Amino acid sequence: MARVSVVVITYNDAAHVTAAVRSALAQGDEVGEVLVVDDCSTDDTAQVLQALAEQEPRLRLLPRTTNSGGCGTPRNDGVAAASFPYLLFLDSDDVLAPGAVDALLPLADKHDADVTAGRAVRRELPEGRETVWAPRIYDTAAGATLPGAVVQGVAEHPELLWDTLSVNKLYRTAFLRDRRLTFPDGAFHYEDFVFTARLYAARPRIAFTDAPVYVWNVRRQAARLSISLRRADIANWRHRIAAHRGVVDTFRDAGAFGLAEAAQAKFLDYDLPMYVRELPQRPAGYVADWWRVTRDYVAGFDREGLALASVPARWTVRALTAPGADEPEPGAAGLGRLVELAARPPRLIPPYGDTAPLELAELEPRELPVAVEARVQTGSTTRLALRVHDLYGRLAALHPVGLRVTLTERGTAGPGVSMDTPLVDEGGAGWTAALRLRTADLARGGRLAVWHVRAEIRYAGTAQRTPVEVRAADGQEARRSAVVRPTGQVLLVQTHITAGRALILRVADGVQGARRVAGGRLRRLLGR
Repeated sequence: MARVSVVVITYNDAAHVTAAVRSALAQGDEVGEVLVVDDCSTDDTAQVLQALAEQEPRLRLLPRTTNSGGCGTPRNDGVAAASFPYLLFLDSDDVLAPGAVDALLPLADKHDADVTAGRAVRRELPEGRETVWAPRIYDTAAGATLPGAVVQGVAEHPELLWDTLSVNKLYRTAFLRDRRLTFPDGAFHYEDFVFTARLYAARPRIAFTDAPVYVWNVRRQAARLSISLRRADIANWRHRIAAHRGVVDTFRDAGAFGLAEAAQAKFLDYDLPMYVRELPQRPAGYVADWWRVTRDYVAGFDREGLALASVPARWTVRALTAPGADEPEPGAAGLGRLVELAARPPRLIPPYGDTAPLELAELEPRELPVAVEARVQTGSTTRLALRVHDLYGRLAALHPVGLRVTLTERGTAGPGVSMDTPLVDEGGAGWTAALRLRTADLARGGRLAVWHVRAEIRYAGTAQRTPVEVRAADGQEARRSAVVRPTGQVLLVQTHITAGRALILRVADGVQGARRVAGGRLRRLLGR
């Protein structure tokens, strides 16, 4: 029996809307209608939809006569027009996962849920690499415990504030209408943030599953980027702050002051570092504007919200709001330190002062923002010369004895290449280690392999560890080299340094891999 309406919103997306609509129709007979709200497209979207509607009676077209400027108004139109007891949202450049309705609807019935939430994945196109959205909530392999649970409101689960998507959830239509839960209208970006805050403030009964229900397609090379990918424009950051302010105000208006504070902490631990990491790629004018906007915003955060954030986030706020810090201090000792403090995991790079930063004593060994750096030499053997910096005596007190270095290939779930090496105490100047491995061991059958370098510091007499991302040592430069294997085959090896000085090794095996390296360099040159 048909019980679900799917609301698809679209604007100038003739190339992708068919796949979205078909993914909704393919959910089966439980879907009684697919409502497509066309926000006054100027391309061939209307014609594509009309052709589909002539073939599929469940498809209802809701064309708008004026463009709303955002995603909220079209979704509100869809909710108002929906005919069935349950409702899903879908963007026209994404797809519903096969079996999404079959995964969500029985749970809604079983638990009498107002909202049933499932797993969304971000799919990088054209590569097809997938990552789980909000893994702390939906990825049981990453330790998530909510799948299979039912909650009444989110006050006891502030981690849910990290799930700001509207599209990975099945809603009881009457619940949205009775509580007048709508998206912000008009040209309001990041409208999902405010809608989910309004939803959470209404204390719905929510059931969770880790079944895949939504595929969020990420097209970084698209001619028209999605809103979340337009971060190079300072207006994008202003929009995000406006949306977050709306989230905090929503919770305060509902009397949910604890959630308002948790939302501020989430902003400091997630949104802020994401933009900080990208500052080295931005022009000086952007950085200056960003600094002023951010400084003004976070200066007004509640003391309780700040206290809920991670220690590195609190240090970042302290740097932003320090007296006289009207603009960022240039160089590695200023902005560069904030960028690396926003790394995953965070690292506090030298030079260090005489007095340890506040809150450092709060951190467990696994949380310490230790800087481990490497110098790389490539050839038939790849050599890493590593240095571990002490952190105001915290590491010395733990007695570091060894380092496990792991190279993990991007986009694969394999175990990576791991090597153990002892640490040599340099008498107050930190600890050093050296590794070598055959470069051919990093080659992957005729394609480009991209290796992230991570490490784990081990200590004497304890099982505690400190995980780190290895940074390129100061003075280390990006470079390329060619390695001729005994078979005569050539490997192209590239030492790459990210904007945040994370160390990456790229190994191109064969013609196709070399083309990938050359093609990436050409794209970067054309994008300047």
